[in-house]
Amino acid sequence: MSQLHEENQVLQVGIEEKLSFGANLTYGFQHLLALTGIFLFPVLIGQAMKLEASTIGYMIQACFLTTGLVTILQSGKMLKLPVVQGPTAAFFVAVLSAGTSVGLGTAFGSMAVAGVIFMLLTIPIRKFGLIGHVNRFISPPIVYGTLLIIIGAQLANIGLKNWFGSANEGINFAAAGVTVICVLVLMIVGGNTLLRRGALLWGIVIGTVFYSIFGTANFSAVGSAGWFSLPSIFPFGFGISIPVVILMLLAFLQASAEAVGMYTLLTKWGGQTMDSERVNRGLFGEFLGCTIGAVFGGLGTTSYPENIGIVRVSGIGSRFVTMTAGVMAIILGLIPKVGLFIASLPGPVLSAASTVLFGIIAVSGIQMVSKVVWDELNLVVAGSSFIISLGTMYLPAELTSKLPLAVQSIVTQPMLVGVVLLIGLNTVVNIWIRPLMEQRSSGVRTKTEVPTEVA
Repeated sequence: MSQLHEENQVLQVGIEEKLSFGANLTYGFQHLLALTGIFLFPVLIGQAMKLEASTIGYMIQACFLTTGLVTILQSGKMLKLPVVQGPTAAFFVAVLSAGTSVGLGTAFGSMAVAGVIFMLLTIPIRKFGLIGHVNRFISPPIVYGTLLIIIGAQLANIGLKNWFGSANEGINFAAAGVTVICVLVLMIVGGNTLLRRGALLWGIVIGTVFYSIFGTANFSAVGSAGWFSLPSIFPFGFGISIPVVILMLLAFLQASAEAVGMYTLLTKWGGQTMDSERVNRGLFGEFLGCTIGAVFGGLGTTSYPENIGIVRVSGIGSRFVTMTAGVMAIILGLIPKVGLFIASLPGPVLSAASTVLFGIIAVSGIQMVSKVVWDELNLVVAGSSFIISLGTMYLPAELTSKLPLAVQSIVTQPMLVGVVLLIGLNTVVNIWIRPLMEQRSSGVRTKTEVPTEVA
């Protein structure tokens, strides 16, 4: 992943090339291993909201379905790129925040409404799609790179404190430590193999085995679960809240910025072009799949940098491989035993894995902003957004509790404040003010140089 943003990457297997069925399965499985958000985010939401294992298991199934559906749309006729979609930290934060305050029914109902709004903004018919035309406002590395750093820092308070659990702190911490050590070792010495690409998943497996031997892991619910079930429509109920819709709109905006960056990277690697119409098609497919997923109770998705990294490392850019991964994700989403098995994994093990994942998210942001030229104007944009956003975590409760819910649900979330500030400041400073300053500076130099030359 350290070289993820090399723009001169040459693919060994092109985007439109087809492989054998066996090769599609093999490389598609690699992509599924990188979808760590499916294994972590629903469980962390369930732990925070004290949900039953069956409810968490269903949410995991819905996430697999959403991931598979959007991945097939993106790899197929909508975008035609080897994109794998997975649950993103933006929607994890948004659903966790909304779910704890107004319930999951309203969280997912509002997500569906926000998805429809963004679908209308990206209608891929001629020039009607809006988001594709405002790509330059939301996709610069200073925007989505800094935003990933903010998200990683915001999530830092979730993982580590849950290493200890509520009882048996010794075995909990030991299992968490084993998990992290295994993940780090595999990421360092795993090479370009399945061991490194699925390091987080293998760490969870090893940590769970350790916990099962020395602790009391309980997978009894898996045995009683069925082998097949169809998704339910709004399984957690249905509600709409304007503040939560705003919350989800901002999450979609963040996902858009990240997705467009990945689209652009893949088209450069594959020697293709990325115009506003294609951007609209890709985002429309993403929003369509996320909206349907929200109806089923699945977290919204975006293009996973981890999967883009797999494309870079392997050189396998065939969109038919990622389409196969999407089909495999849908199949897993129809098997209740899979969801319940993941929901039954030891909490400290998952928290340990999430700690590593959140760190990777933050450092991925640092990696992205390494391309930024850090002059005074860019320092103002990123520095102000970063510190103000994280500062919202420390606003006094006696102040925020008096605010309207619509305001409260935004100003207390660093990610949401960050995306608004970054897009707003970057637009004002870099798109409007910087050209004027450069033009004025150029004019001043011309005026001072002309008399000398004339003389």
